[in-house]
Amino acid sequence: MEIDILVLGGAHIDRRGRIDGETVPGASNPGRWIEEPGGGGFNAARSLARLGLRVTMISPRGGDAIGQRVAQAAADAGVDDRPFTFLDRATPSYTAILERDGNLVIAIADMDLYRLFTPRRLKIRAVREAILNASALLIDANLPPETIESLARHAQEIGKPVAGIGISPAKVVRYRNCLDAMDYLFLNAAEAKTLTAASPSDPAEWPALLRKLGLKGGVVTNGSGPVIAFNNEGDFALTPPKLDTLVDVTGAGDSLCAGTLSQLVKGHGLAQALKHGVALAGLTLLSPHATAEDLTPERLSAHLDDIPEPCALSQ
Repeated sequence: MEIDILVLGGAHIDRRGRIDGETVPGASNPGRWIEEPGGGGFNAARSLARLGLRVTMISPRGGDAIGQRVAQAAADAGVDDRPFTFLDRATPSYTAILERDGNLVIAIADMDLYRLFTPRRLKIRAVREAILNASALLIDANLPPETIESLARHAQEIGKPVAGIGISPAKVVRYRNCLDAMDYLFLNAAEAKTLTAASPSDPAEWPALLRKLGLKGGVVTNGSGPVIAFNNEGDFALTPPKLDTLVDVTGAGDSLCAGTLSQLVKGHGLAQALKHGVALAGLTLLSPHATAEDLTPERLSAHLDDIPEPCALSQ
């Protein structure tokens, strides 16, 4: 079976508590909970599948009811789900507290199971065949650093483009030993600062700083500020349109990754691909879920009219 994008990374349960009023640290805050399947790689995989791409997901999973929920969510989105299931383990979880405006206060990631996705598992025949049958790979930093490096190096050897999602400042360093083997890395500004040990006053400096580390292409977001993207075509900036309401920031970066990759794997240029990524991120910010559940290619296309054209940056 031919695969447009093989995703290897996090697929778990997301729990998000949202505070109804002003945040009061050290006190009980009225609010509400949302619980749904999530994970950087899984969020991107579902969006890519809803956009009509053939997507396969490989991730460790526990033998519990939460694992079954994740599997059902994959099936509902059209993702070909191929987990490593550990019957005696719990599926990983991410628990976050959000302010009334949707911004993150604090989060706890219980991701110990992902340590079992070792490089040895890449030698399993089904995994090797999936990699060979894929047009491109997408990985996230929930995987162990040695597995990320093995995947990136192997993809480089066999000529498969590989992209990565930073996940968090604490985890993005797992790419450090194989940045030269990555075709794209999707980051937010905090993750880029951790990787480069720099805090540029001008976001346009990110491409040069990341290229010094060996990275060939990347996308750096900074909340509502300009999104910076670069590859061998050049450097680009795109300022997202302002939203009247922001429902939830969870998954916006994963959606930006999915929208961008959906075009890159079809051979479109980075500027056009970035526009699709920003459009999909905007749709996700308007959704209470970590992905735009009602996403279709037609809905994304209609939203493109609201997105400005990227500007080329002088190198």
